[in-house]
Amino acid sequence: MAVDFKNEEEVKEYLDNLGIEYRFGCFSEKIHQLLFCLQNSLIFINCCHLLGDYLEAVKKDYEKAAKVYKNNCDDSSFGKSCYKYGNNLFLGRGVKKNLKASLNYYEKGCTGGESFSCLYAGLMYVSNSKTSGEIPKDYKLGMELLQKACDKDNPTSCHYLAGMFISGVKDYLETDMTKAFQLSLKACNLGNMYACANVSRMYKKGDGVKEDLSKYEEFKKKALEMQALLTDAPKNIPFQQGT
Repeated sequence: MAVDFKNEEEVKEYLDNLGIEYRFGCFSEKIHQLLFCLQNSLIFINCCHLLGDYLEAVKKDYEKAAKVYKNNCDDSSFGKSCYKYGNNLFLGRGVKKNLKASLNYYEKGCTGGESFSCLYAGLMYVSNSKTSGEIPKDYKLGMELLQKACDKDNPTSCHYLAGMFISGVKDYLETDMTKAFQLSLKACNLGNMYACANVSRMYKKGDGVKEDLSKYEEFKKKALEMQALLTDAPKNIPFQQGT
């Protein structure tokens, strides 16, 4: 039966049933996982992750959600669950804040193929944020993790790396505008508005690429179109679509 998403009672019933479905999927598949083939094992780990998403986004039960993410990461090395538990540890949401443990789970998530885990692990090693002091600076490892995320088509990571090549890093990284342009172009093509603005300026100034005023206008227009879309976008992120 179709759900009328304008009817509050029908939506509530639908979400409650969804929670039961995810709990059953996670529990039943876990009980029988040794009997299942790889395909069914993937069903199990996704059911458990979705249960965590349900508990977090719908029930707002961050403590239970964190436990589900942690177990699914520890037991199944499911990258998205490692990433989400890393977030919990970083923010102190549903669990005691622990930046070193957060970094560990981000790195596990990166190994599990989750690009945002690679991004945040890399940022913790290279940024001058509140993590400094607890997490020792390691530009080599940090940039390797950021490059992994960029290779997995994470636009934010490509854009951040481009910024590092634009500004350089004292006693570690020389400015390289050609590399910065390549990374900015990739980030732009992946949908990063700020990268498109950078590409536009680089074409105008001839930084890292031959000066081309028509390209300058093209990428300026692209950045402005992205900005307009962002301004008009709905504020609510549908369940299962957020990171």
